[in-house]
Amino acid sequence: MRSQVPVAELVSLLGHQWVRLNSRDLRSYAYDATGEKHPPDVVVFPSSTAEVAECVRLAGRHGLPVVPRGAGTNLSGGTTPLHGGMVINLVRMNRVLSVDPPARQAVVEAGATNLALQQALTPHGLFFAPDPSSMRVSTIGGNVAENAGGLHCAKYGVTTNHVLGLTVVVSDGEVVRLGGRAEDVPGLDLLALFTGSEGTLGILTEAVLRALPLPAATMTLLASFDDLTACGAAVAGLVAARVTPAALELIDRETISTVRASSAGAAGGYPEDAEAVLVIDVDGAAEDLPIEMERVEEVLRAHRVRVIRHARDEAEREALWSGRRSAWGSLARLSPSVWTTDVTVPRDRLVEMLERVMALGVEHNLRVATVAHAGDGNLHPTVPYDSRDPEERARVARLDAAIQSACVALGGSITGEHGVGSEKLAGMEIMYGPDQLDLMWCVRRALDPDGRMNPGKAVPAPKGGF
Repeated sequence: MRSQVPVAELVSLLGHQWVRLNSRDLRSYAYDATGEKHPPDVVVFPSSTAEVAECVRLAGRHGLPVVPRGAGTNLSGGTTPLHGGMVINLVRMNRVLSVDPPARQAVVEAGATNLALQQALTPHGLFFAPDPSSMRVSTIGGNVAENAGGLHCAKYGVTTNHVLGLTVVVSDGEVVRLGGRAEDVPGLDLLALFTGSEGTLGILTEAVLRALPLPAATMTLLASFDDLTACGAAVAGLVAARVTPAALELIDRETISTVRASSAGAAGGYPEDAEAVLVIDVDGAAEDLPIEMERVEEVLRAHRVRVIRHARDEAEREALWSGRRSAWGSLARLSPSVWTTDVTVPRDRLVEMLERVMALGVEHNLRVATVAHAGDGNLHPTVPYDSRDPEERARVARLDAAIQSACVALGGSITGEHGVGSEKLAGMEIMYGPDQLDLMWCVRRALDPDGRMNPGKAVPAPKGGF
């Protein structure tokens, strides 16, 4: 396919240093956090929406697939160029373009990191609620493309709840603006259609985002349990008691042991002998928090909590959350590869799903560590393994399929925030019938008739081909 790459035109458009063709660079953009490797034919680094649009037009004229990419932290194969082609990397488009405190809005380019946005909002007393664990490096474009969640989704929702407008380059290179600064716009909700579309309908270049006032006060506690089932039941108890923590995170024993071995976990002081812990944030008006926290503690005590420890200051709060955010990285140090899934069940089925995950790990002879955005039923079972061992890879694949099937059987979703990518295509056929999948393909064909936008992702191909 190399002969199809319009090298001279790309260099004329972007400059030689922003067009990568050597094999070393191509290998660097061949994979995401899943580890599956498929090198592209060219990687380009545009600096504006106009340059993205021209890159898409050039790719179209030369029959190249297009794969948008940010930091590459995604965990479902979403940025892997399965069919080669052109990777359009948006990291140069990393500006927070404006912050409007009276409107509580920010306009950002797709390559801006979640952390950079938070830092731009903080001086204005605002914050952007979605906060994935990879927020220090993950980009807003990726957050929107995957509809990312985060630690505070229990109260504030996922990315789609905070997107007001998008600038998108579609498959023919046309620039389309969806939504805007108004809170509501008439017509079909194309904004929601593109949020979570994983680059299959177009490439996001700018976003208008909703910002929220920083809470006046926040209290954080760590609750440890001798039993994982009791811990999960406590989550359901909090929901039933109409308590809405800002964050409600569950961490199991396997994860605790690895996190404790890291500097972040040691600082957090997670108990070494607990079967599970909950890390809970409650935020709001300072005078209301003691009452709300008392209600939280009543529920925890009713579900056999062993120890409740309150963070005494901001440093202790940050230490507790740093341990949670380091979970995936801590597990990654245990083995050459780490597989992680992302399933969501109704919150009243969380205990059943936790128990099923534990049983499936034993059944497949694999070490499974689980963390969960427990407030919305989103679990991340994670397995350290050796990808060089074909038999072990096969067992991990079987475990993945079994977890997805168990989740759907409980009325859940095969993904809560990581996206379908290429990893969960088979799960889509478990979750949806042919009529629903065909309808999704009708949308894809309408917006990408040649099938060049991030092919092989999000929706399984029809049996008769694209």
